[in-house]
Amino acid sequence: MKKHSLIIVAIVSALVASFVVYSGLQPDSWFQQRTNTTKTSNSAGTTTIAKTAYTSSDTATTAYNKVKNAVVTVQNLQKTSSSSSWSSYFQQNQQDSSSELETASEGSGVVYKISGGYAYIITNNHVVADSDELQLITASGKKIQATIVGTDSSKDLALLKAKTTDIKTSASFGNAKKLQSGQQVLAIGSPLGSDYATSLTSGIVSAPRRTLSAEETGSSATTAIQTDAAINPGNSGGPLINLKGQVVGINSSKIASSTDGTSVEGMGFAIPADIVQTFIKNTEK
Repeated sequence: MKKHSLIIVAIVSALVASFVVYSGLQPDSWFQQRTNTTKTSNSAGTTTIAKTAYTSSDTATTAYNKVKNAVVTVQNLQKTSSSSSWSSYFQQNQQDSSSELETASEGSGVVYKISGGYAYIITNNHVVADSDELQLITASGKKIQATIVGTDSSKDLALLKAKTTDIKTSASFGNAKKLQSGQQVLAIGSPLGSDYATSLTSGIVSAPRRTLSAEETGSSATTAIQTDAAINPGNSGGPLINLKGQVVGINSSKIASSTDGTSVEGMGFAIPADIVQTFIKNTEK
């Protein structure tokens, strides 16, 4: 009798284990939401085919989709002079040259306001420094000329505007003062330039407020959000957003190695949104 009981218990345990594994594959299981399913019959009327459409409800995807069309590539165009050897032969003391514009560098920017037929963009000062002209490339690939409204080299911020009807999305600012270490954030921009426009990387807030020395920034001491979201050349000026799709910072720099040459990873920095908003307010006066 005891032997039969053990056999029955083993069979029941196996059935329960099978049910647990199988139940994880059901539409209402803990890791899979219910999807819309339609059934159609083939011409013979003997087989049913399920066509299932999966839709993402991931909060990071939702936040990204909310902001991505407000993110632009900023091209710094500068004049290059090609002197005529024939002209220089006769005019040694005069410069007879023809100038043309070339892309000296590329960064990112984010549209924070659309008003009066203009789109207003925030980016880094170092993205637009020494430019002769500025060109924006929208998320849809449209090219638009932009002008500088104001800059602040100490904060590494620049405000641009562009007369256009092609940009229809603007981003909103979040409260950077309420950021906490461990909070998830997303960085959007054009790492390595426009070929990788609107690239998305994710990470956490490593430190909501970090003071960087003038030696670290190369200009002046500043306060920044530290994050381990990947920030590469070309990401500068793009937004750092929270999972609500709000801009909490403007990506500006990374530390690739320490002063003694030690290589480091995951040390990116963004200018907090409250500092950005103060700059905008003072510049728009």
